[in-house]
Amino acid sequence: MMRRFATYAVLVAGLFPLLLPFYWMAVTSLKAKRDVFTATPQWLPLHPAWDNYPLAWSAEPFGRFFFNSIVVTTLIVASQLVLASLAAFALARFEFRGRRAIFWLVVAALIVPVQITFVANFMTLARFGLLNSYLALVAPYAASAFGTFLLRQAFAAVPRQLEDAARLDGCSGLAFLWHVLLPLSRPTLIAFALVAVVAHWNDYFWPLIVTNNNAVRTLPIGLGMFVGQEVTTDWNLLMAASIFVSAPMLLLFFLMQRYFVRARLHTGIRG
Repeated sequence: MMRRFATYAVLVAGLFPLLLPFYWMAVTSLKAKRDVFTATPQWLPLHPAWDNYPLAWSAEPFGRFFFNSIVVTTLIVASQLVLASLAAFALARFEFRGRRAIFWLVVAALIVPVQITFVANFMTLARFGLLNSYLALVAPYAASAFGTFLLRQAFAAVPRQLEDAARLDGCSGLAFLWHVLLPLSRPTLIAFALVAVVAHWNDYFWPLIVTNNNAVRTLPIGLGMFVGQEVTTDWNLLMAASIFVSAPMLLLFFLMQRYFVRARLHTGIRG
């Protein structure tokens, strides 16, 4: 009993420095401007200013930014899931010349920082006149080496006997992928999708480069514009804006976190 209590005490102590910034952000979002910086920290707002949220929402076109983030993130994750599934299927279940070389090229792509490709991607999109468009935000991320590698490991773990049985029942090729491999790899698919959603929802640098129009800007860019709109920042409104920018991802994580664990348990590193 004491051992379990000590374990929970250590876990709570470790969580405290992680959760404290989020708590302070939430508290500050409910403070009046004059109460943000005080001689002694106010751990609870004396008079919660709920109107900070509509004020922050109307300070910039966050409705449009929110819509753009949903569209861009959905298109990127959908294209990554489709292309990664097809590529992983070929690498895991087919024998062809150069298969291992292609697989190791995919692994090598994992160590290449995405920032290295920014200049080439920007020049290509600019040459074709595609800047300030959804295509400019989506195209460079349509394929994922990480997703291909992760799904390849999951597909390779499915026994060949199961594939042989499916073929006897007339389920082969893409039908086997759709009806057998993808359902069996659902935890891995969901885990990869969650990682991709969080990464691209919070992406700041690439949208900053390829957009200069509010019609296609995403939430992180809108939040950055909110910070720089005045000489003195209204930190209470900024924290309120940060809350509704980060809230969808926090909610998604708490609802789906078990899939991260299941994916790590069922998917290993296999050659």
